[in-house]
Amino acid sequence: MGPKKNKKKKSSGKEKAEKLRLQKEEEERRLKEEEEARLQAEQEEAARLEKERIERELMEKLEAKDQERREYELAELHSLEEKFVSAQLWKTKYRAHAKWEHYIACDGSPDPTIPQEINTFMNLWREDQNKDIQVVVEKGQQVLNLIEKLQFFLLDTPPSEITEKEIVQYQETILELQNLLHQKYNEATEHLLKTASMYEDSDTGNMQAVIKDKNVTFCIWANLKKKVRFKNHVFCDTHHGFDLPKSLAVSNVAVRILHTHYDHVSPFWLQCQSVPKLEVLESKESTHHSKDNVEELEEEKKAAEEPSVPTEEEAHSDERKSAISFKEKYNSIADINEKTEEETEKKSEILDIPSQVLSPQIQEETNEKEDEITDENIVDLQQFVPVGGVYHIDALQLPPQVKQVKNWNMVELLDSGLEAYRYPPEESDDTPYPPIQITLQLSDNVIYCEEPVIARWDRAGQQWRTDGISNITYETQKSIAFEMGAFHTIALLQNVHLNMPYQAWELRPIGINEALLTVTTVFAEVQIQIKGNQCMVAAVTVEEKDVLSHLTGKWMCPITLRKVLKEAGVNIFPGEYSYKYVSVNKKAPLTEVRAYQQMALVASAFAFGWSKWNLEAGQDQVVFKVGEHLKDDFVKDWSLYMFNGQRALKLKITETSEAFSKELEEDSEFHSTLYHMLKDFASKEAIDRVSTANFLFIDVVFQLLLATRVLTYS
Repeated sequence: MGPKKNKKKKSSGKEKAEKLRLQKEEEERRLKEEEEARLQAEQEEAARLEKERIERELMEKLEAKDQERREYELAELHSLEEKFVSAQLWKTKYRAHAKWEHYIACDGSPDPTIPQEINTFMNLWREDQNKDIQVVVEKGQQVLNLIEKLQFFLLDTPPSEITEKEIVQYQETILELQNLLHQKYNEATEHLLKTASMYEDSDTGNMQAVIKDKNVTFCIWANLKKKVRFKNHVFCDTHHGFDLPKSLAVSNVAVRILHTHYDHVSPFWLQCQSVPKLEVLESKESTHHSKDNVEELEEEKKAAEEPSVPTEEEAHSDERKSAISFKEKYNSIADINEKTEEETEKKSEILDIPSQVLSPQIQEETNEKEDEITDENIVDLQQFVPVGGVYHIDALQLPPQVKQVKNWNMVELLDSGLEAYRYPPEESDDTPYPPIQITLQLSDNVIYCEEPVIARWDRAGQQWRTDGISNITYETQKSIAFEMGAFHTIALLQNVHLNMPYQAWELRPIGINEALLTVTTVFAEVQIQIKGNQCMVAAVTVEEKDVLSHLTGKWMCPITLRKVLKEAGVNIFPGEYSYKYVSVNKKAPLTEVRAYQQMALVASAFAFGWSKWNLEAGQDQVVFKVGEHLKDDFVKDWSLYMFNGQRALKLKITETSEAFSKELEEDSEFHSTLYHMLKDFASKEAIDRVSTANFLFIDVVFQLLLATRVLTYS
């Protein structure tokens, strides 16, 4: 038994020795791997530091090089920006020339900006006893043109050329013209109803008439026979219709559906939403500056109030002052670019940045605190607006009819004028009255991307409300039916921000001083063509079908284009409070404005487009695609550029890169301006086209970029 124990001890010793050897080898391998990892880490760190040193030295060289040429580049940029001044001066002269042309035309139409002329016009029409509805509608066209001229004047005239007193005067004139127009519509309706039997329908014996114009449609029905079985009616020409309760079907009542293709009901601020206004942020320095100029401003206001004819020399002096003021505005922004960000924040001297461009934080601080809407039935007009006009649906007291006595036509005259028929009656108790059923045919000139919100106008509260309307049936893009407990003025409202944020955008030149701006939204693709000092809706595509053909191909100014697209239900123009309702890609205000300015300056030779990396670049940087483009075809070679208002650079990444990086493209530098950055890679032909681009074309491109705000709302 003894030898067996020795064998076990020997085998056990061998196992221990083998185990120790393996442990030792494992430890040595671990130490070796750790040493190799340490050496590799040291090498990588050394390589990283070396790379950073090289990059730092390169950036220092580029910084030094940029500083050396900064003054020259900014001077050259200022020279290009003189085109904005030229555009402002041209528009001032154009307004004066248009006024003079109207004066010497002597065509009988009043100048709505001259109180004596417009007041005489309104007084003469008030006294005019011709109440023929066709004549009133024709005269109404002239009134609508005058209203449109005043609205355009308020939107187009810069603050330096119009006083607060004049603004209030023009607004009051607009309201007076609107009220007078509706008063004349009522008088014409009353006159028509007095001769209702002339329009008697052979089938029902009741009166029906449709009077259509491009701006207004009258649908009038008079209950002459008072038979219950004729309590509903559909107007053939318009397909608007109604179904009355039995009590009305046997009453002395008339029904009018007056469809105005414009909106004179909503609050005035909604009717005259301006293009982005340039405002100065509050600061101690600007406040102090404004105090120093109080006396000067008062003197200017007094001078403006005094009716005097300026001499030719004074007129040219005013033009120069206006141009100088505009020039100072743009130069002051450029001067800010030369300061550091900290200095800019200290002085808060951000001049003339559109109120819509201000960041939400700044807006919440500078804007007065708004009254929040607590009643869910009140429509928020910052979120929903009427499209397709307004429907005045009224029950009217049928006036005494013309009676023929021998060879005489006799009618009883009433001093009360057109009277509304009260429904439900005032003396009614809590007994529910049957509702009125209304069917409205939707206009082909409006796009309803979603089912519209039906609202009634509350005259007492001066607001649109959704209560009192029920059983809504919507047939897409064709008609809408509903019930209401009383007769109301109705509007179909649509979400202002349906088309925001945009999915993509592109701006590309298509000829000399011509460009095409394309904005792609969830529901539509909108193409706006720019040529010289005008623009037009080139195409609106919904579900691969061209729509709104009545708008396309018509040249107009940017203000008018904004108006017609909004009225057609295609809003791609953010408002002052849009950031509350849209997921905004926040950008620094100065950066955004400067980007639009410099994009406009080179838009005659370079195409710009949406980049997904703009979302990743932060608030202080904007990223977009750029490509030289001198021929009317698709852009083939895109590159990514980043710009912060003070520096532009070409990025190494592409749209298909896996991650965002601010690394510069190899063998590229950075510049103080976007123009000089592009110049490094541009052809001589492209630079020549930029230098010779028309100042009015540049101004229109800038207006549209600022109005659509593609860098923030995409």
